[in-house]
Amino acid sequence: MVKHAVPASPNNFLVWYTHVAGREPDLSRMISILIDNNQDFTEAVNTDLYFKFFSLEEQDQALHETTTRIETELQHILRYVGDAGEGAAEYGRSLASVKGDILGAKDVEGLKNAVTKVIADTRKMEEINLTLESKLAQSTDEIGQLREDLEDMRREALTDALTGMANRKLFDMELRRHARDAMESGENLSLLMIDIDHFKTFNDTYGHQTGDEVLKLLASTMTKAVKGEDIPARYGGEEFAVILPSTDLDGAVHVAEHVRDRISTKKLVNRATNQNLGRITVSVGAATFEFGEPLSDLIRRADQALYKAKAIGRNRVVSQADLKNGELTFS
Repeated sequence: MVKHAVPASPNNFLVWYTHVAGREPDLSRMISILIDNNQDFTEAVNTDLYFKFFSLEEQDQALHETTTRIETELQHILRYVGDAGEGAAEYGRSLASVKGDILGAKDVEGLKNAVTKVIADTRKMEEINLTLESKLAQSTDEIGQLREDLEDMRREALTDALTGMANRKLFDMELRRHARDAMESGENLSLLMIDIDHFKTFNDTYGHQTGDEVLKLLASTMTKAVKGEDIPARYGGEEFAVILPSTDLDGAVHVAEHVRDRISTKKLVNRATNQNLGRITVSVGAATFEFGEPLSDLIRRADQALYKAKAIGRNRVVSQADLKNGELTFS
């Protein structure tokens, strides 16, 4: 912050701490782009960074507007049903009255008048019902659209904007859920931590836009490489994770090797310039959940295995078993 003349305010501290910690990939990418383009971190720029990534004002406003519209439609429905109920009650009273008229009719003309009144009241009730059906259908459609809007907002909040994968928030939620399920069922649960090798060098060489394309390609390849209930997610920056329910450590290593192999065989070509960018590789750490342990311990073991994979040469898979057995050494 001192280097880039960023004022020491609480909001700015939050932005830059999150950037340095690698907790918000999109924020880090935006800051890197600003630095690469020699942009000054003016008050306006700093404010924009904070509100874009840490202010929930826009989301809160959208949520408030949507819930208000849902409440309005529900009030409409209650009013429609109330009106229909009053109409039905009035129709009932009318029928009771007509019954007396029919039973008390002394001639054909009296009977005819009573039947005519029944027909008129019945048609009026039919109109009330048709109006109710139409209004209920409109409100139902509106509420259905509002439910879709809420689901879209929820999905956006849990999806990484660049890759379309689960973001860190959804990763945390799903890991907690599957850990709970594993302890209840006795099933295995494993975790992969995946990091792109030499990605900073790649970014420095080819630029952040090309780097973003690589992240999207890796996300797509990883998503296709896993199956079933496996959950791939962007953990932060160039680091990804895969939650593997009902998978033991050997199975996790097998999945990791499959992912690593599929990524390493991808040839990168800049479509605009037809420039050959070579290939990218990933290092992978695999760990398995021990019932009752803090999930931070599971993540830490997977990270330790990942760092060891990088330390001994990259483009390889290391599991927590390798760490315990001491089969691998740092070079």
